[in-house]
Amino acid sequence: MNYIFDFDGTLMDTSGVILATIKASIKEMGLPEKTEEECRSIIGIRTNEAGKYLYPDLDISNEEFARVFRSNYDRLKQGAEEKTFPGVMETLRRLHESGCGLAIASSRRVYSLEAYLNGLGIRDMFEMVVGADSVTKGKPDPEPVLTVLKTLGWNADDTLVVGDADVDIMMGNAAGCRTCAVTYGNGSIASLKEASPDYIIDDFSVIPNL
Repeated sequence: MNYIFDFDGTLMDTSGVILATIKASIKEMGLPEKTEEECRSIIGIRTNEAGKYLYPDLDISNEEFARVFRSNYDRLKQGAEEKTFPGVMETLRRLHESGCGLAIASSRRVYSLEAYLNGLGIRDMFEMVVGADSVTKGKPDPEPVLTVLKTLGWNADDTLVVGDADVDIMMGNAAGCRTCAVTYGNGSIASLKEASPDYIIDDFSVIPNL
């Protein structure tokens, strides 16, 4: 069995600094305030597409929103306390040691993903890391998953896509893979169910038993 994981909200709890960054960016750009739920809705969307996603009715530059976001993120991340979700490290080791293929498909840029994975000491577990800058089309388009499947020679039938947002599930479904939604991340249970995952779980450690 092969597994393709989202990163933010699935493996790593980074929501605190991301939400703070979104709110700081909105304030800096003088945009209308958004609720926390609305801000969470763009976690999982590529940063260079997030502005229009958050403000579809405004004439906003995605490029400018991304620039302001990255500037604020680099500043706010310095004092952020981030950690993996319960059961993640142990389960990843279990899957890796049992010979399962592991990859990541994230809307975060590759250099940032690599820095996190190296910091956790688990980069070598993953055969491939696909980020926002690895593909032409981001989630919910299936391109990130299809890129992994094609590059590594994996079959969609033998691959489970795991994520915390509806766009993760939509991406995996569109690629022909089975999909698993985790409820502890940034996506609402209602939006996850609407995306029609094969599995919905509350605990990452049950993944090997699916």
